[in-house]
Amino acid sequence: MFWTRLASGIVLLVIAIGAIGLGGIPLAILLWAASLTGFRELAKALKCEGERINGLEFVGMAGITCYYLLLYFSGEHLLLLMCIVGTFLAIMFDYVITFPKYNAVQVMAAFFSFMYAPVLLAFVYQTRMCEQGIYTVWMILISSWGCDTCAYAVGKLIGRRKIFPVLSPKKSLEGCIGGVLGTALLGWLYGHFFVERSLPDQRVAGIMALICAVGAVMSMVGDLAASAVKRNMEIKDYGKLIPGHGGIMDRFDSMIVTAPLTYFLTVLLL
Repeated sequence: MFWTRLASGIVLLVIAIGAIGLGGIPLAILLWAASLTGFRELAKALKCEGERINGLEFVGMAGITCYYLLLYFSGEHLLLLMCIVGTFLAIMFDYVITFPKYNAVQVMAAFFSFMYAPVLLAFVYQTRMCEQGIYTVWMILISSWGCDTCAYAVGKLIGRRKIFPVLSPKKSLEGCIGGVLGTALLGWLYGHFFVERSLPDQRVAGIMALICAVGAVMSMVGDLAASAVKRNMEIKDYGKLIPGHGGIMDRFDSMIVTAPLTYFLTVLLL
């Protein structure tokens, strides 16, 4: 299992780095495919799906496709907001005309699944394609995967106090603090040795450290929120797409929430 997890993790990292580095169509297609898969995984976990793709899922998947097309060809925030509202209205329309095929919980789960992975994950693309996005987008990976690594290492070494004993028994207070501080350090090192040397007229290492630290906190929230859903629904993994890791929602649970935060803080502070 360890070697399977390691191998698939390396492949994922290579694909992510390649797509993010290229940006444009490769990144948009990768995020669109991941969003569709994440939507289906979460809809299934929340008991929204049927044996075949039902009307609620079809509307959600159509909304995801429309959202990414608008994101790539326009990027206009008003159009993206219209797509989100339009998807919600289409879900409500399907609910009404097919009543009582779906219950209210399934309808809310369908829209929640649309917003959770697809819309939030799209901020990876928006961060990459904004001004100086080739530099700032890597903070999303630092905040999510960097925090995971730092928190795990510190927790293993000195972790004593269990901070979420019911939700995540292995997480310790020391590990969480170490994850945030370690991620802040990684953000500073990245900003100082890579960004500032590429853009010598800017001093951004401190701001990048701050963004990565805040992102690390939200990274842990995203990880725990995804775990909470699994515990509520009594499932082990969201899917089996990634050997040793589970599904898209299992592997990218932290990145999903760090992406929008990184985008907004980047726009505000850099």
